[in-house]
Amino acid sequence: MNLKISKLAYHYLIPVISVSLFILFLIPRLLVEASQTKHEDAYELWHHHIIKHHLVATICFVGVVVFGSMVYTRKRSRTVYLVDFTCYRPPSHLQVSSELYYRGIELVYSLNESSVEFQRKILERSGLGEETCFPEGLHAIPPNRSLEFARKETEQVMFGALDNLFSSTNVKPQDIGILVVNCSLFNPTPSLSDVIINKYKLRSNIKSFSLGGMGCSAGVIAVELAKGLLQVHQNTCAIVLSTENLTLRAYFGDNKSMMVTNCLFRVGGAAVLLSNRNQYKRQAKYKLVHTVRTHHGSDDEAYKCVHQYEDDAGKLGVSLSKTLMSVAGSALKNNITTLGPLVLPLSEQLRFLVTMVTKKIFKNRKTKTYVPDFKLAFEHFCIHAGGRGIIDEMEKNLKLSPFHVEASRMTLHRFGNTSSSSIWYELAYIEAKGRMHKNDRVWQIALGSGFKCNSAVWVALKNVKPSTLHDSNKGNPWEDCIHKYPVELRV
Repeated sequence: MNLKISKLAYHYLIPVISVSLFILFLIPRLLVEASQTKHEDAYELWHHHIIKHHLVATICFVGVVVFGSMVYTRKRSRTVYLVDFTCYRPPSHLQVSSELYYRGIELVYSLNESSVEFQRKILERSGLGEETCFPEGLHAIPPNRSLEFARKETEQVMFGALDNLFSSTNVKPQDIGILVVNCSLFNPTPSLSDVIINKYKLRSNIKSFSLGGMGCSAGVIAVELAKGLLQVHQNTCAIVLSTENLTLRAYFGDNKSMMVTNCLFRVGGAAVLLSNRNQYKRQAKYKLVHTVRTHHGSDDEAYKCVHQYEDDAGKLGVSLSKTLMSVAGSALKNNITTLGPLVLPLSEQLRFLVTMVTKKIFKNRKTKTYVPDFKLAFEHFCIHAGGRGIIDEMEKNLKLSPFHVEASRMTLHRFGNTSSSSIWYELAYIEAKGRMHKNDRVWQIALGSGFKCNSAVWVALKNVKPSTLHDSNKGNPWEDCIHKYPVELRV
């Protein structure tokens, strides 16, 4: 309570004290000057309006400067630092190899050979490796999709990531003033943010939020929300936790568009510590430069391309439509149109402008829209590991090299599609490879239901080394296997 009162007093009294000090400094100086001036000279100067005009002008000028400084101090954008982040690494007993997956679906779909064969083909071409993980409920025979197992899965992920984050940063739970949790398909009561507050006994005046139903792009949305709150609340820390629940997401019906998610999604989550405190400038890994969000929910095709509903048999699932790639491409185009002017060098912006003018104004249909070279704006790309097709399309549309999408492909191979947290596993991969250097620029691109395409741009504040703890299973999720990557993927 004393700390809170002190902060409020600081916020409101500093401007008053500043003005008071200015007046206390100005008045004695004027009195000294006046005492040294003869009565005849003072009368003559005042009579000719010299003192009167200059004094009024000086006071007005200084007043404007002081007022402007106060407004600037209050309104200026505060730098948001990414102090550190951790990614949850599931225990090895939760790994689901291709053979184990096939045995499982053969039990579930024992009377439907076509459904088994369909998922077999999807998994073979998915780009997933043999060490991705399912939650405990889906390892049970038959699968246990109860609320109890759903809670257990999500708590294991959230607490595992947060325990590591607090250990690696030495930040105390009581230092956290803002908490944003995003999980698309599991939103119990009490909320997931409430679960975290109860577990770590966070303070009573914390600003907490739980984002649901926002899909795989919600991680960037959560970061932007935390960024906005950090602009308002001074000298505080924020945690963003991104995860997804598979226990309730699993689909055991015969709709093929809903079976795809079974083949791609796996257990995962990430916890991110952000702060606007200057004391973290030297400790922080990155600073947040831009966030850009694009929402195509007003378009019916885009809105329905990733959709949760019950099939004809009443079984709940998430459908991925065949238009997903074209919808994603359109959303990406709009997103980079907004992001481009913020990050691209002037030469690339001019080339893009010339082709647009030629195509739109002069009606020259033969002119192809110029795709800017984003490799001139970024050293690293963290493209949502939504699936092999998504990564292929992004690589093609942005004219990237295999090296630039390596982190995305390897994340998909080792951890699968972990939804909104995949971009953090990718950043951890780049760090584990020792590729992150001071002033390197990072572009995180997330795609999700709605349909949304969201971008976050970070700049490295130092040569980033991977986070490590004494227990090798709790540091960077890649630390004991990074030497095996990149691996050659099946075509």
